[in-house]
Amino acid sequence: MKPKVIIVLGPTSSGKSDVAVQIAKKLSTIGGSVYGRNGAEIISADSRQVYKGMNLGSGKITKKEMARIPHHLLNVVNPKTFFSVVRYKKLAEKAIEKIIANNKIPIICGGTGFYIDSIVKNIILPEVKMNKTLRESLENKSAEQLFEILKKLSPTRAKNIDKHNKVRLVRAIEIAKTLGEVPKIVEKPSNYDFIIIGLDANDKVLKKRIAKRLLMRINAGMINEIKKLHEQGVSWKRLESFGLEYRQTSLYLQKKITKNQMINNLNKEIWHFVKRQRTWFKRNKQIVWLDPTNNMTTSKVIDIIREFIKTR
Repeated sequence: MKPKVIIVLGPTSSGKSDVAVQIAKKLSTIGGSVYGRNGAEIISADSRQVYKGMNLGSGKITKKEMARIPHHLLNVVNPKTFFSVVRYKKLAEKAIEKIIANNKIPIICGGTGFYIDSIVKNIILPEVKMNKTLRESLENKSAEQLFEILKKLSPTRAKNIDKHNKVRLVRAIEIAKTLGEVPKIVEKPSNYDFIIIGLDANDKVLKKRIAKRLLMRINAGMINEIKKLHEQGVSWKRLESFGLEYRQTSLYLQKKITKNQMINNLNKEIWHFVKRQRTWFKRNKQIVWLDPTNNMTTSKVIDIIREFIKTR
């Protein structure tokens, strides 16, 4: 029997972290009394939450919200440091094995589809070192320009990449330049058995949640947090490369846009990001989708997971 792993995914502001914590707390009772488990621990699957100091801007869960449930792959590296999906996969698999060895169930929670796919599909990825000179030459190029470069280097990779994600585009160009082509993604049978829970609300509700959450983070000190990162040596270009909150707030701090423009731009950009997340997740027919605004959702999730754990 393969070890069980739970996935909780969905677009930003869908309430993934809260549901994952509720599942972990419930499993402390279900697992210990019935199935011989000692609860669960959570592994983040967020490409920005791996960075230290990027808390409010990335919507990182707080210690209070963790409710004493151990969390992994948060605050792994300095924002000035390059972090790849290859490294994520290695660290995530190491965390999974550690959690299983402690007789607990791993819960992978996040919205970075490629990170989640690297585990679920057991994707074998090329290990290509960062090319600092190449990256510096691409630094000032727009996402559109980067996408055109990638199309010429690797048309196949260009067909299935997020053409708005500068970080991913630069990495794909880096791989193509090193290997001559971005190799076809190879998938291998996984060593784990997965249940994938997807959370998503209707457009009107999710837009309201995004706007409310953004203002809460701004009021909690998001702008000062990003200003502090720059003061600690993270360049404006590097901050802008993280996109969304980091890009727009950096532009505001450089006095290139007003605060109102920053907020309006962010609400639009975050919504476009949600649509890209949805497009990515739609490809996976394994996902069991639930509405986070339904009061019965957590109970339904627990019922689904209870049956999943019982299967041999």
